[in-house]
Amino acid sequence: MPAAAPTTPTPSPHPVAFVAADPPRAGRLVVRRDTTPTPHTTPDEIPWVRLDADGGVHVRPVLADSIPVGDALTLLADPALLTHPTAVFWRAARRLALHLVARGRLLPGLSPTDVDAWRIGPWDAADIEHLTALAEAMPPDAHAVPLTTGGDDTVLAEPRRLLRDFLDAVADTMPRGPAAADAAGTRLFAAAEPRRAPELRDWARQVAAGADTGVRISLRLDTDRPATDWAAVGPGSFRIVVQLHSLADATRVVDAAACWAPTGPPPAGFGGRTRVDTVLAIRRAAPHWAPLGRLLTQTVPAETDVTDDEVFDLLDSAARRLAAAGVDVHLPRALGRDLTTRLVAGGGSTLPDDTAAYFDGTRPLRLDWQVALGGNPLTDTERDLLADAHRPVVRLRDQWVLVDPDVIDRARRPRAPDLPAADALRLALTGHTVVDATDVEVVAADALETLRTRIADPRVDADPIDAPAALAGTLRDYQLTGLRWLNRMTSLGLGCCLADDMGLGKTITVIALHLHRRSRHPENGPTLVVCPASLLGNWEREITRFAPGTPVRRLHGGTRTVDDVTDGIVLTTYATMRLHTAALTGRPWGLLVADEAQHVKNHRSHTATALRRIPARARVALTGTPVENSLTELWAILDWTTPGLLGTQAAFRRATAALHRTPPSAASGTEPPESSNTTQPDPAADGRDQARRLTRLVRPFLLRRHKSDPDIAPELPPKTETDHPAALTTEQAGLYEAVIRETLHRIADADAHHRRGLILTLLTSLKQICNHPAHYLRETRPRLRGRSGKLAVLDEIIDTATAGDGAVLVFTQYVAMARLLRDHLTRRGVTTRLLHGGTPVDRREEHIRRFQDGEVPVFLLSLKAAGTGLNLTRADHVVHYDRWWNPAVEDQATDRAHRIGQIRPVQVHRLIAEGTLEDRIAAMLAAKRDLADAVLTRGEQAFTELSDADLAALIELRNP
Repeated sequence: MPAAAPTTPTPSPHPVAFVAADPPRAGRLVVRRDTTPTPHTTPDEIPWVRLDADGGVHVRPVLADSIPVGDALTLLADPALLTHPTAVFWRAARRLALHLVARGRLLPGLSPTDVDAWRIGPWDAADIEHLTALAEAMPPDAHAVPLTTGGDDTVLAEPRRLLRDFLDAVADTMPRGPAAADAAGTRLFAAAEPRRAPELRDWARQVAAGADTGVRISLRLDTDRPATDWAAVGPGSFRIVVQLHSLADATRVVDAAACWAPTGPPPAGFGGRTRVDTVLAIRRAAPHWAPLGRLLTQTVPAETDVTDDEVFDLLDSAARRLAAAGVDVHLPRALGRDLTTRLVAGGGSTLPDDTAAYFDGTRPLRLDWQVALGGNPLTDTERDLLADAHRPVVRLRDQWVLVDPDVIDRARRPRAPDLPAADALRLALTGHTVVDATDVEVVAADALETLRTRIADPRVDADPIDAPAALAGTLRDYQLTGLRWLNRMTSLGLGCCLADDMGLGKTITVIALHLHRRSRHPENGPTLVVCPASLLGNWEREITRFAPGTPVRRLHGGTRTVDDVTDGIVLTTYATMRLHTAALTGRPWGLLVADEAQHVKNHRSHTATALRRIPARARVALTGTPVENSLTELWAILDWTTPGLLGTQAAFRRATAALHRTPPSAASGTEPPESSNTTQPDPAADGRDQARRLTRLVRPFLLRRHKSDPDIAPELPPKTETDHPAALTTEQAGLYEAVIRETLHRIADADAHHRRGLILTLLTSLKQICNHPAHYLRETRPRLRGRSGKLAVLDEIIDTATAGDGAVLVFTQYVAMARLLRDHLTRRGVTTRLLHGGTPVDRREEHIRRFQDGEVPVFLLSLKAAGTGLNLTRADHVVHYDRWWNPAVEDQATDRAHRIGQIRPVQVHRLIAEGTLEDRIAAMLAAKRDLADAVLTRGEQAFTELSDADLAALIELRNP
């Protein structure tokens, strides 16, 4: 059907299939219409196959737009126009087709009806592999238009065949023009109109021969001598055998002689042109190794004897030249190839009494190359023999060994450049490094190995100290393990991060560490604790309770000096630390503690810079969320506790690249690979490998325990989490859709910079509408009841909780919404308290006391200001009125109630506006929560990278 005049493009979320034709350029991309038009066409009625859960086949007619191949290439180029997973697949197929055409992989020929047609060819092994992988990823709807119909006779196109038809359709469409006539020697292949030419059938067969059944060759080095003779007398009596690999099926490999059998058909997978293709492949390879020229003089070019010198030449350099030309060389198993190299770090080093001096940068550690055969290091004599070798085969331990030139070079230069101790420890912990683009094993020796062994597992009580006598309290077993680990790391001069879940007693563990260090080394000096302002009172109470008699001073408010401090613990806030960095850096500290260390996750911030300037014998970070948004936050924390451990931030990001996730997509499905004919890497395998190495590196410096661990806090009461759907009121729904319509129109016309800002504003506006219309409209004296579905659900939760003498924490990320809730509950006669970032410290402590004493049943809290550090175990209900973009932040807030000291089960209520973006965000957060320690996103910033179509799908208002 001829294409209609182009119309304004409209995003289509409907399935896309391809229907092949004769000639190939007559094929059509079909987009199932349903209710959404697609540019360029008018609809047709076509059959469409549906498969039910039992495997039954159902065919029904549907309206679909039929799009010519040329227009389809343009349409697929814009991911915003076709958004269904099937379109993602055909977009990948388009990329492959254009890549093949650009490489000149085109052959002229005839279609089955003798019409002039271009096709893709010839194919090489990498092209076939890419084609196969892409075909295996074809979604069912991508080939849902049946070839035949009629009950049990319904036949669908086979994915690989249909993909080939699509590629041929692109090949048959693109080259048509005046130049095509010169390329093909006939005008047949220049015009778009089909022209029959049956007289050219034989010519077409000759031109296209080998396009699908071509071969590549490899070489196998054989010997008649058994392995024992080979080991005893060395190289001799060798021959080279040619092996054939089918391009149509990479699993088929035969010796070339099998294709020269005098009788019978050729082996399966090898066509009639195999002999010609083999000779051509040998001719192309012969310039890279002279003995192959002898094959071309033989009637059957399948194998030839080679001399020792020719073998040595092959092993020395010819194998590399052949590999570069696409010809692999397979060597005899009898030839030993298990000569390996690894780096040994810290050989000859001794651990000083003051282990902190080990990492002061003035004592670089040795890095030596070690060469081993079969895992056993070579002796000095054997190493000298290897270093003197001038051929790629060396006699070692009564066997001939194939030696890589890099191994010989390392034997000649056994010393690598020395390393600072921190860098050497990093290599020893990960067990690997990269040298000349090759992954190399690293092992530690002597003092470095002693140190690595001591710190390898933070859960092992290698230093079985007891709780200090001055501690007025009893440590739980896991807290005592934490104390021993903290003491071990700080006594070695290494910083560390205690990252237990909130409420497991990090504060008392650090107080015990201070008391222990003071009892062993009183000359070390006082301890400085830097924390958020909301935690000053909690720290002071805990110190007074568990370490009575220990001097405590607040560097906050009216007290702004530490000149006379010689002992005890000094408490200050991050803000005060920034203002008084000079006073704090003017004296040495025995221990520096950063509580809620995620405050320094941006290492370039003024807070992080000031914290790094404060001198201390030991540094300890405390946090319940070492990773909130990205792994670079973990790098920032550990680079403060132990500078240099993880290398530079840029190197760390490169090393963990496979662990970072791309922005979430509103469309379902995964796009198949779109790149070239090269073998695709396995991102999942890379990610697993990087995760293992990162774990080995970080584990000694990060102690992470969860409340759910069976041996941590078995007496902690259960926690139940419930999502409460809340229907939008008519007013909310109207506002929601109006804001979407207005803002999406502005986003479509905005440049990239303003687009991101508009999207963030849109997301905020929609979340505020979901909360309450008065929140979005910024009403000053609003009527609140009856206008918000969430507010009605909150009233029910609070009424139920307070009727049973319960207490409720209500978290919202918006202070304005918290004030609206306070006004609403006050009108209902419910007593509340409100805590946010602007609440003065003394008022904070009064609010907390009154809630904990049972005077106030409902505590309203700003999520960011009150989501960490507070002990609010009076509450047995926690309400998240609106959703944060990171489940770790919500978990921290919940832990204000679900922590040590809680004696009642905790009910967690999450309010979700039905049919809105909150529904989709809840699903994403649920998946993220399941993999909270491994899956990373960038919060709401990630949504600014969505296409307009994906953004619209994310935020659209849907029927519940």
